[in-house]
Amino acid sequence: MTARLQGKVAVVTGANSGIGLGIARRFVAEGARVFITGRRADALKTAAEEIGAIAVQADSSNLTDLDRLYERVKNEAGRIDVLVANAGGGSMLPLGEITEEQYDDTFDRNVKGVLFTVQKALPLLVKGSSVILTGSTTSITGTPNFSVYSASKAAVRNFARNWILDLKDRGIRINTLSPGPTETPGLVGLAGEDAAQQKGLLDYMATQVPLGRVAHVDEIAGAALFLASDDSSFVNGVELFADGGQAQV
Repeated sequence: MTARLQGKVAVVTGANSGIGLGIARRFVAEGARVFITGRRADALKTAAEEIGAIAVQADSSNLTDLDRLYERVKNEAGRIDVLVANAGGGSMLPLGEITEEQYDDTFDRNVKGVLFTVQKALPLLVKGSSVILTGSTTSITGTPNFSVYSASKAAVRNFARNWILDLKDRGIRINTLSPGPTETPGLVGLAGEDAAQQKGLLDYMATQVPLGRVAHVDEIAGAALFLASDDSSFVNGVELFADGGQAQV
């Protein structure tokens, strides 16, 4: 069976762990030449060596870092066929305790970072390329203490709706992939360092999912592969929920 991304050049931001790393690993396995980014140099180097990717340390909310990333891609590959704007994150605070620092951190990582990750990639994106924005089920649901993060992901989803119109003459597809609860270091970290509390968090989240469990990273990577490959050649502007049905009921 032919690898579904054979000969493609892919960039996956925020790929030193979790969903980003899982997506990058799957892309490499499917024949792509993959550049990955992350803010933590040691973790990024380890991840790149583990999966056979090219590491470029970069903070996606730092425009100078993005320029350096794409200069490297241009010099070494000359183009981008698949771009996954995955870098992001957030923290939990209820209304009444939200700080300017939390707001700035969340929107810089999830909105500013995504915007300029895509905009600065435009000269390298070829006709028929696929751009995948990492969203979240929180873009359409309410979650206590998570309003800032949720609002940032709603903005990401609307980027896709608008950008497909801006780029309609270039044949570039842009879709949003919105995972449900997925067992990653970032998710379990919300419960702190205690293993029992981490398990309790995952067990609780599983009760909120119609399939009765949280996702494995590989399941999210499979959805990303669909959006990256020619199998989704007429899929454009959608929000694909890989959430076990959580946001659908």
